[in-house]
Amino acid sequence: MDTPLATGHVVGHLAGNYRPLPVTLAGGEGAWVRDVEGREYLDLLAGYSALNFGHRHPVLIAEAHAQLDRLTLTSRAFDHDLLLPFAERLARLVGLRDDDLVLPMNTGAEAVETAIKAARKWGYDVRGVAPDAATIVVADGNFHGRTTTIVSFSTDDDARRGFGPYTPGFRVVPYGDAEALRAAIDETTVAVLLEPVQGEAGVIVPPADYLPAARAACTEADVLLVADEIQSGLGRTGTTLACDLVGVVPDLVLLGKALGGGIVPVSAVVGRRDVLEVLTPGTHGSTFGGNPLACAVALAVVGLLETGEHQARAAELGRHLAARLDALVAEGRLVAARTVGLWAGVDLDVVHGSGRALSERLLARRVLVKDTHGQTVRIAPPLTITRDELDWGLDRLVDALH
Repeated sequence: MDTPLATGHVVGHLAGNYRPLPVTLAGGEGAWVRDVEGREYLDLLAGYSALNFGHRHPVLIAEAHAQLDRLTLTSRAFDHDLLLPFAERLARLVGLRDDDLVLPMNTGAEAVETAIKAARKWGYDVRGVAPDAATIVVADGNFHGRTTTIVSFSTDDDARRGFGPYTPGFRVVPYGDAEALRAAIDETTVAVLLEPVQGEAGVIVPPADYLPAARAACTEADVLLVADEIQSGLGRTGTTLACDLVGVVPDLVLLGKALGGGIVPVSAVVGRRDVLEVLTPGTHGSTFGGNPLACAVALAVVGLLETGEHQARAAELGRHLAARLDALVAEGRLVAARTVGLWAGVDLDVVHGSGRALSERLLARRVLVKDTHGQTVRIAPPLTITRDELDWGLDRLVDALH
């Protein structure tokens, strides 16, 4: 099934920074997509959670169409009529504190960069950290994006190697080890930046007491807890935020992917007013951040989540997904399966080949998933998938593991 495009090398005028599966998609609706030859596939990846509401959700498409006829971009030189409503409703949905602020950006990596800048400036202006001495504690196995600053604290050699010199100011500790996290905090520390569930690493779920312990350590040291919920947030884990599963309230939450409804890139930093207020005019910005089209779609996304229906659906279907995957582990067909909400990482024995090989076998069975880190495959269906559709895909997973 290999094609030149699947090798990751340059094809035609397209730079080869990805190695996609050998399928070319041309359409989609709900949990299904079709290729240029009309074959249909069940999408169990959902754009790494960017398509939490499936392909071309009618509510989201309608709002996008309506906004296209009104206004698409103003830049932040001017306000527009959806910007404040978007900020207010997103803050209420996330529900951390009554007076939280929202800073809209475009991509997930931009949200992470924004949080890093805000945390550092807060550390200097409010905490009194010595100039240029601020440090941020992060976890190994992290994935927060691929900008120059972010890859500086990545432990993924593919993402990091060859892109130095690296940005200083980060301390890497083992993920899930609360004592190591606490020990890394000192008088220079301004923030701890964590994924509540590590998605790119293979849906790694930390011990239940890890995030509460991180919250306690940050509170005691007057350090910001920054939760990167770009993949885990907005319903994926069966709750609005993954932090909600353990009752942790971060100081800043980073959102993206699903916030754009699979239509436009939208991200945001949501959190403490006293922290985000340190970013004043001229210190940070984005021409496209919070543009009218993005706000129209994101407001519709917020509307879908305000009912709680999609969170409850992810929790219910997630229990079914976990039961089926756990059965495959018990039968010896999988080495391990980690499931949280409608999100799973499954580890393969080498007898079944690599994660890439399994992804290709599933592609031949008209199911789309994607491998990560060799022997692991991620499963992240749209939250709108039906139980019958999910079972259809899982039945083909069983067949592909024979």
